[in-house]
Amino acid sequence: MDRRAFLRAATGLGAAAAIGGGIPGLTDLVTGGRPTDRSGAPVAEGGPLRIGYLPITDASPLLVAHAQGRFAAAGVPAARPVLFRGWESLAQAFTAGEVDVAHLLMPFAIQLRYALGASVRMVAWNHTNGSALTVGPGISDVRDLAGRRVAIPFWWSIHNVMLQRILRGAGLRPVVREDPSAEAGTVALVVMSPADMLPALSTGAVAGYIVADPFNAAAEIRKVGRIARFVGDVWRDHACCVVVVRQELIDTAPHAVQAVTDGVAGAQQWITADCTGTAGLLSTDRYLPQPLPAITRALTYPPAEHAATLRNAGWSGERIGFAPFPFPSYTAALVGAMRGTVVDGDTSFLDRVDPATVHTELTDDRFVRRSIDSLGGPGAFGLPASLTRTEEVSPA
Repeated sequence: MDRRAFLRAATGLGAAAAIGGGIPGLTDLVTGGRPTDRSGAPVAEGGPLRIGYLPITDASPLLVAHAQGRFAAAGVPAARPVLFRGWESLAQAFTAGEVDVAHLLMPFAIQLRYALGASVRMVAWNHTNGSALTVGPGISDVRDLAGRRVAIPFWWSIHNVMLQRILRGAGLRPVVREDPSAEAGTVALVVMSPADMLPALSTGAVAGYIVADPFNAAAEIRKVGRIARFVGDVWRDHACCVVVVRQELIDTAPHAVQAVTDGVAGAQQWITADCTGTAGLLSTDRYLPQPLPAITRALTYPPAEHAATLRNAGWSGERIGFAPFPFPSYTAALVGAMRGTVVDGDTSFLDRVDPATVHTELTDDRFVRRSIDSLGGPGAFGLPASLTRTEEVSPA
């Protein structure tokens, strides 16, 4: 599938650009973001492991694992991870075999598998929480977003799913390809590259955005926006981005997949123990291009500063977490939430997704179970010994 066909099938970005009304970055999102370094042959053919990522703190475990040489120590050399500007360009590179491993929006992974037939397999969670709804000046309450535009990073993202829950909880209605109306209580959603969100907020092109950090922290530091709600305060310890590989890699190079999950899980433990050091590593080695204060803040939000925004203080929803196990209950619940989400594109593929079997079809957790066992068991990650849980989703 060529790039144009992929974008049309996966995202409907032409329509997104049309409703953007000249919002900065939408043209770049459609036309840019290709990788500049393909890093040689696929790992299954003896080449180095090729990793793709977006510059967000969600990618920290993959980036830290690479920086600390964890993949190479397991006998799988890895090229420096390639930074992408947008999710669709990363997904295209992944499905085309240009990268072997990626952190990908979990709803997008479901779409790739069931709508486009990609042989994507989730092998671990990359993180939990780590996203927020940030709003600009003049927005003191979610209800103030009526008649305004809000940016999301992708249609099939936990950000879009949860933003719509938050909006409906405030009595608002999300709309696509429609001018927003304060009188009608509608909010227009626009897809935007995460890197373009803060400039759009600062110029008033959008009234808010919902995205992974450190873009929320950066808005606070630059005093152009404030965090109105943490996504982790709505869905407790949810997964936004997950580690994905293609089935081909599992079949031809299972040792590489094991090295990936071992590296990610080990990095997660290290990050949890030293968030400040993690921020320094990601900044110093230029894995993340944002300023060090924004990265540090994103990894260490002081709860007291955001107490007024938290409805479930015991959930620690303001803090990004790091635990690798992909819970089946979350996958099933996510599919249900996706079915009620408005997007600019086809949703019929969800009719073919059975919540009872989707986790098994999408996930191969053999590798991460071995990683967890080798690193002290579930308790070492703050996980229940049974590796099962009940999803906790708050009224918006």
